[in-house]
Amino acid sequence: MRNPEIFQAPTWARGPHHQTILARFLRPDPPIRSVRERIETPDDDFVDVDWSTLDVSDSPIVIVLHGLEGSSHSKYVRNVCRELNTLGVRTLAMNFRGCSGEPNRALAYYHSGDTRDLALIAGILRERHPRANIGAMGFSLGGNVLLKAMGERIDGGQGLFDAAAVMSVPYDLAASSALLQQTHMGRIYSQYFMRSLRRKVEWKRNQLAQILNMADIAQVRSIEALDEVVTAPLNGFKSAGDYYAQCSSTTFLAEVRVPTLMLHSEDDPFLPSDAIPHREVGRNPALRLLLTPSGGHVGFVGGTPWAPEFWGETVAARFLAQELKSCHHE
Repeated sequence: MRNPEIFQAPTWARGPHHQTILARFLRPDPPIRSVRERIETPDDDFVDVDWSTLDVSDSPIVIVLHGLEGSSHSKYVRNVCRELNTLGVRTLAMNFRGCSGEPNRALAYYHSGDTRDLALIAGILRERHPRANIGAMGFSLGGNVLLKAMGERIDGGQGLFDAAAVMSVPYDLAASSALLQQTHMGRIYSQYFMRSLRRKVEWKRNQLAQILNMADIAQVRSIEALDEVVTAPLNGFKSAGDYYAQCSSTTFLAEVRVPTLMLHSEDDPFLPSDAIPHREVGRNPALRLLLTPSGGHVGFVGGTPWAPEFWGETVAARFLAQELKSCHHE
């Protein structure tokens, strides 16, 4: 019997780009019975979350965080929610600001280091469900936010979560941004995200024009350039470099005290392999890095083209379910 913790890319889906792109098309889009709730934030904005309607009193709850320009409807989010629901775990799929289908009220959107809304929602869950263990699952940018949210707290995240899992995190934002600019496929991936990000800028063009140089924004051709002229000034950073330095999750890993599974592939096209945080993980017993030679970015596609399997969501869901059902929250 194969070890479920060892992922090997099948012959029909070898290579980082096959894994990354095929996952987008082959990943199932399971029907999830859910109810949307709008949570008002202290700064007069809102966050939309989708609750699974799994009716199991006091069962664990996992907050699921999507990646850059994803949403609660992203296939990887719905897939892991289904896996968790099957294991008796309730899920709350969180939409970052501006990602739920309508513009958020505040001028700024979400970014890779904005942890306020995640901490707010975790606190709300603790109040509403004092007997339930709480976990979190973050994909890519969402994983960076999750790790930072835990590591920046004095308690190492123990007041927020009882267990966590992340997949394909861009641990070093500057290294990730540089890699995307340096490679042909990286630039293709960047343009895919840029189209969506530009739409968000257009939503608020009139308001943004009062504080940002719209001519500069029109010339943007990379994510780093967009971070330089939009993300950084809107969120109080001096530059894209300053934003990356302050928000890269690698610098917060030492302080995490929550049992955390980190799924990553050495061939992830969004992060150079020398930026994978081996040293930080080795020094922190709360962290477990499950590193595979192949898998791409939020890929990990196995099985056959007619019956594909998604190893990452399965392993993450099993880890979270096991940890949350075995720990005792005080």
